[in-house]
Amino acid sequence: MKHRSTRDVVTDLRAGGKLIQVDDPVDPHLEMAEIQRRVYARGGPAILFTQVVGCRFPMASNLFGSLEQARYLFRDTLESVRRLIELKLDPSALPKNPLRYAFTPLTALRMLPRFSRSGAVAANRISLRDLPRLKCWPDDGGGFVTLPQVLSADPTAPRNLMRVNLGMYRVQLSGNDYDPDGEVGLHYQIHRGIGVHHRAALDAGPGQPLEVAVTVGGSPAMSLAAVMPLPEGLTELTFAGALAGRRIAMIRGNHAPVYADADFAIVGQIDPQASKPEGPFGDHLGYYSLRHDFPLMRVRHVWHRDGAIWPFTVVGRPPQEDTTFGQLIHELTDPIIPSVIPGVKAVHAVDAAGVHPLLLAIGSERYMPQLPSAQPQELLTQANAILGNGQLSLAKYLMIVEDRQAALDIHDIGSFIRHLLRRFDPRRDLHFQTQTTIDTLDYSGSGFNRGSKLVIAAADAPLRELAESLPADLRLPTGFSDPRLVMPGLLAVTAPKFVDDGSRADLRTFCDQVTAADLTGLPLITLVDDADFAARSLQNWLWVTFTRSNPASDLDGIDSATVDKHWGCRGPVVIDARIKPHHAPPLVEDPQVTKRVDARAARGGALAKYL
Repeated sequence: MKHRSTRDVVTDLRAGGKLIQVDDPVDPHLEMAEIQRRVYARGGPAILFTQVVGCRFPMASNLFGSLEQARYLFRDTLESVRRLIELKLDPSALPKNPLRYAFTPLTALRMLPRFSRSGAVAANRISLRDLPRLKCWPDDGGGFVTLPQVLSADPTAPRNLMRVNLGMYRVQLSGNDYDPDGEVGLHYQIHRGIGVHHRAALDAGPGQPLEVAVTVGGSPAMSLAAVMPLPEGLTELTFAGALAGRRIAMIRGNHAPVYADADFAIVGQIDPQASKPEGPFGDHLGYYSLRHDFPLMRVRHVWHRDGAIWPFTVVGRPPQEDTTFGQLIHELTDPIIPSVIPGVKAVHAVDAAGVHPLLLAIGSERYMPQLPSAQPQELLTQANAILGNGQLSLAKYLMIVEDRQAALDIHDIGSFIRHLLRRFDPRRDLHFQTQTTIDTLDYSGSGFNRGSKLVIAAADAPLRELAESLPADLRLPTGFSDPRLVMPGLLAVTAPKFVDDGSRADLRTFCDQVTAADLTGLPLITLVDDADFAARSLQNWLWVTFTRSNPASDLDGIDSATVDKHWGCRGPVVIDARIKPHHAPPLVEDPQVTKRVDARAARGGALAKYL
């Protein structure tokens, strides 16, 4: 089904038995988000809330509640998009198999966006106050749009649809210092396409606004396109058209182009020289992103289509609904990676670690293929190429390995890490970048957007066998306790609470007082606040380790040395993954809201088995 509106999506999911309707009142202040989190965690369907407290519009969530459900939504177009990608990778495939690609030119044609004089979204005008005010976590700074489609026009070519940027940058609708009738906050971060337009507006001089429209709803293809990592210069509207099965219509006017089939539109301008505090917001790393100055949008008008439904999502510690976006993006883009970065066979951003904190890659050693891979060579070239490529450049830890047997599944994270632990040499295979940029949402670094990166590379030849049990004679320094094996070769240890800068010495103390001989087969150790929690599952360890450490300041090793300015160690690498005072607080539900949702579950009804 080629959806034009969120109501079309709801109707389609209902017909497929993939939607629950909730007709009793639900509060968008915390309660709705907690319901969504529980339903997603239990593998539940989409939800339509028809009675939203304090708002006249219905709201829908969990539309992308699973990979299977997302495939269902795009069932009419997903295969044609795949074939288009195949032809991009290998144009010679067309004459070899003309029947397979017979309709691919039509797919390419409908990728092109088009202008329209009007659209369904402009049917009704309302005030900014009339929009839903979704608040997901107790300390959020106000109500937010969580599935926005932010469209910005290039100030140097405002009528060129091929230069329109579409991105999903969260929008704060209320709270803080915003004028509730005419201002919203736009939280866009480094390496986002809208920043190029912002720069162009600044370069044009004072008085040059940046035209922006925030749309919500319409075809689900627009939501996926908004997060799709496309090359700079290729508008997301082209991909949305291919996935939607029709050319994306954009309303032309004295404003940014507005998606004509959206359910809602907030139309206005950014003053490139103005900003206001935005946040806090409970974000996808599992912590709050804190209050910072971000661009300010001055709203001209707000539209909605007849029968509009407000779609939303909820983010938090992975996995959440946005995990599905990542899975579908990997499914579509994995085949493209070798053509974008030569020599790299696969790349995987690890959702459980918060996406940007940990990136896995499989590369290849092609410099001297006739010789065994004694140590990483071309892998390092490929690592640099990855870290210079769009949003991949935000990776904080990059683990890259060779796999000559082609036996590794990069999405099997446990097997990948075991492969790496057996092969990397900590004396030579750790490569740091310091005083660089990291993800805006990551507070483990040395400042806002500032931190370090670590590449861990591993050639194909195994160097060690991994310990599958704790050493019988393991002795830990005073204050360190409860050693737990997370998986073969990987140890978590409870360390003293990190109180202040003096606590940094604990890492060095541990490395000085534990000998390498006591830790044979354990090449990686993490110091954590709670080893039992960290070792309880691989997902826990990934989240704790990579969201709570900054490589340059939180990594050390046993029997370490710096040789020719290269740091390495003979014994295990040790990562300090304790919570530190400068970290953002983790997300915790409001206990009163939790009780309210528990009571809702006890009353029974369609939602009960998912709550």
